[in-house]
Amino acid sequence: MQRITITLDDSLTEAFEGYMARRGYSNRSEAIRDLIRDRLHHEQLTQEPQGECVATLSYVYNHHERELAARLTNAHHAHHDLTVSTMHVHLSHDHCLETVILRGPSLRVRRFADAVIAQPGVTKGHLSILPVSASEQSHRHGSPSADDTHGNGHLHLEPIA
Repeated sequence: MQRITITLDDSLTEAFEGYMARRGYSNRSEAIRDLIRDRLHHEQLTQEPQGECVATLSYVYNHHERELAARLTNAHHAHHDLTVSTMHVHLSHDHCLETVILRGPSLRVRRFADAVIAQPGVTKGHLSILPVSASEQSHRHGSPSADDTHGNGHLHLEPIA
């Protein structure tokens, strides 16, 4: 680990201290590391749009909007290879919240999320992307298995630092 020194003007330091307090950071180093990681992830997604990612897409919609539920369901089925899981929550008589875990190439995940959020009747939407490296594993629980002769491996995803 390396130690670095930075100089900030007073107003930026004050704003940063407020950020740390709101987020519950106990020291500046961890807060700065998280900010740097976040920016590097963003840069990677920009530079490598076909790179693999996992993501959460959350959106609120009015389920009374004409055919919106059917359009959303059709969109998910058309992109079933990206969808890992969906959670549906009834917020009120009119509004629902869905959170979807997605996995796949960053550009495809982003385009799918943008298309969902742009649907008439979707009132709020947010996509959070984490770049990952993916590797196929042909073993289970860390050791080779005699019954794994049919290519029944599984995908390992590692967050990219």
